[in-house]
Amino acid sequence: MRTNDNGVERDMTEAEQIAHEAWAKLAQAEAKAQAKAAADKATARQAVITKLGLTADEVAALLG
Repeated sequence: MRTNDNGVERDMTEAEQIAHEAWAKLAQAEAKAQAKAAADKATARQAVITKLGLTADEVAALLG
């Protein structure tokens, strides 16, 4: 794997590559968690709207 170190393209050291792979796994897990949280929030919001019996136009008028 290659990296740019102050304008110099070079191969990553083994330690840098391990650190990068760990960071990439963490970033992917965080993105997946954020997507799930957003989907859960949208589902919960839709459940409340449905429970209240509101239409999309009424919700838009209420929330602006």
